[in-house]
Amino acid sequence: MVRIGIVGTTGWATTLGIISARAGNETLLWARTVEEADKLQTRRENSRLLPGARFPEGLTVSAEPTLALGDCNIVIICVPSVTMRQNLQAVRSSVSSDAVLLCATKGVEVASGKRMSELIVEELGIGPQNVGVLSGPNLAPEIASGQPASATVAFGQDATAQEVQEALNTQLFRLYTSSDVTGVELGGALKNIVAIGAGFIDGVGLGANVKAAFVTRGLHEITRLGVSMGARPETFAGLSGMGDLIASCYSALSRNYRLGQALAAGKSLPTALAELGRTAEGVPTTQAAVRLAEKCGVEMPITLATNDVFEGRLKPEEAASVLLARKPQPEVRY
Repeated sequence: MVRIGIVGTTGWATTLGIISARAGNETLLWARTVEEADKLQTRRENSRLLPGARFPEGLTVSAEPTLALGDCNIVIICVPSVTMRQNLQAVRSSVSSDAVLLCATKGVEVASGKRMSELIVEELGIGPQNVGVLSGPNLAPEIASGQPASATVAFGQDATAQEVQEALNTQLFRLYTSSDVTGVELGGALKNIVAIGAGFIDGVGLGANVKAAFVTRGLHEITRLGVSMGARPETFAGLSGMGDLIASCYSALSRNYRLGQALAAGKSLPTALAELGRTAEGVPTTQAAVRLAEKCGVEMPITLATNDVFEGRLKPEEAASVLLARKPQPEVRY
C-alpha cells in the first residue's frame, strides 16, 4: 500500500486526500492546528469548503507533521502560494529525503518569480528529480462529489511520473504524464489571470464572441511566456493549459472567474476578495507575471491590463476597450 501525506486543508488539498483514499492509499492530511485537525477528523468532511463530501475510511487528519508526513512515499503540497515558504519550513524536518514531492499549488511567488516546485526544492533540499507538479481542469467540488475529471502529472523522470500516476489514477480521476514540469506548472498558474478577465467580460456583458477571442488570446499569451521560460508550446494545448483554462473561464466554481465578475460589478479588490472568502491565486500570479514578462521580454497585454485593474488604473470595461484598441498583428508569435 502506498502511503501519501498531504500538506494543506484547502478545498483542493482535501479533494486530493479523498482521491488518494478512494484509490486505496493510506492517506494522511496535515492540518496546521490541533483544533482544525480534530474538527475535520471528527466530522469526516471539510464542511466549510466541501460540504457533503464525506472522507473515505483511508483518510486521516493530524496536526502532527511527523505523523502525517513521515515515512510517506509521496507527499503532496497544496497550500496557497503566498504561504508556500512558511508551510514548507514548518514541515521541513518531517518529510523524508526519499519521498516523492508533488506540488498541487497553482501559483508563482511574487518576490522571486519562482514556480512553486522550485520553492519546494529550495526549502526542503530535495533533488529536483523527485519534485513534480499536478495540474489540470480540476474544480474541487465536482471531483469531491464523485464527478469524473482528468489531470496531468509532470516529473523530469518518466518513472517517477508513472509512480504517481499509478498511485492516484482511478476510473473517476484519470491521470496523464508529462516530462515538461515547467510547462505544466505555468499553465496551471497563469490561466488564473485569464480566468479573472473572463469574469470581467461576462460581468459587463460583452458577449460570447469577445470572450472566445479573449480566452484564445489569453492561451497564446501564457504560452509565449511559458516558452520563453523553457516550456514546450504543445504542453499549453493540453490539460494543464487549454483544459484548465476552459474550466476556469467558463465555470462559476472558479474562484478567479468569480473575482472578475465581482470587480466588473464595481467592487474593490479588497472587498471582492473578502466576499470570496478563499484564495484567488490569480491576484499574486498576475503581479508575478508582470515582472516575469518584463524580465523575459515577452509582451503580455492581458496580464498588464488585469494588473492595471487591480491597481486602480483601469476599470474592467476600460481594460476591455484598451485590449480591443491594440494595433492589429499576426495571430501566432512565439
